[in-house]
Amino acid sequence: MSSNTSTSPSSSNTSKPNSNSTPKKVWTTLITNTSYLPGLLTLEFSLRRVNSAYPLVALYTDSLPASGHAALDARGIAKKHVPYLLPSIHKEYTNDVRFYDCWSKLTPFSLVEYDRVVQLDCDMLVLRNMDELMEVELDGFELKGEGRRVFAACHACVCNPLRKEHYPVDWCVRLLASLIESQVKSSQVKSNILTENARIPSNCAYTTQHTLTQPIFASNFAPPASSGLGIPNGGLQVVNPCLEIYNKITAQLGSAATSSYDFADQSLLGDLFRDRWVALPYVYNALKTLRWEGVHDVIWEDGEVKNVHYILSPKPWEEMGSRNEREGQGQNGDGALERKGKGRDPLHAWWWEVNRERLNEEKAKGIDDGF
Repeated sequence: MSSNTSTSPSSSNTSKPNSNSTPKKVWTTLITNTSYLPGLLTLEFSLRRVNSAYPLVALYTDSLPASGHAALDARGIAKKHVPYLLPSIHKEYTNDVRFYDCWSKLTPFSLVEYDRVVQLDCDMLVLRNMDELMEVELDGFELKGEGRRVFAACHACVCNPLRKEHYPVDWCVRLLASLIESQVKSSQVKSNILTENARIPSNCAYTTQHTLTQPIFASNFAPPASSGLGIPNGGLQVVNPCLEIYNKITAQLGSAATSSYDFADQSLLGDLFRDRWVALPYVYNALKTLRWEGVHDVIWEDGEVKNVHYILSPKPWEEMGSRNEREGQGQNGDGALERKGKGRDPLHAWWWEVNRERLNEEKAKGIDDGF
């Protein structure tokens, strides 16, 4: 269950890490346009805020406009150009156009100038230091992607709490229940009974942790990579860059298999390296939907979460200036963050608070470019 303790982010030193030498271990994040730039800037600030010893490198594609480059340069954020990856066989993502960009999140495997890369999504917020990810044991280069620990990631949650109809049926027993319901209406079967019986899919890896005697165990231990559907979430990837592995990935991008990859990069990784990746506890890629009541709130602990992932829409920065933000939506009367709530996700208040700290820091430095 969610912790009763307030998790309002606390202030800390946000000084820049030592940049006198080229770092061998880095955080990276992909940026293709300015719509995600507020997320990237607050992500970078949050890493400094928790005193990470490692810098963030922005991986940009040709589509990033000059204003995006100027914003990164003004803040001294390192950047590196990467190619825009796409499969050779077109995959239609009309319902989720964001997935067109996601293929390029596979480029960190090619960055052999670094010993370790931890790829993060721009819509993440680091709340606690997680530098230990730079030391997670992975296969050595000599295995060339044939070992059992090719990369590390957290499991994807396959519960589909919003009941998106274009998601695969095996991602959501809820959708299967809806299909059954449509076939048995003549029998007067109540839809709420079907929905309740199919509330949490048994094929989600996180469901296997619901029986833990103490939920905090889920903060420290992950289900095996083979649990559930065995699919990693691509939002956080711990990688030892290796050209042999990258060549396997690009070869897969040229295969017909990609036509069945509903979730782009993470579908490819889960298929190409099935059961050969290291599963991390959810706290390193805490999908905001895990905390929702009736999803996986029984294992969520506010105080244990290290990195929140603001999947789906709207993003926290898309509500900046809204009534929800102005009135502190997601907070109790005493200012403590709520554990659950309806309407706008209360976790957005966490991002707003850290973002305000970032903007105050930038104002003091004379940076005011609207991002």
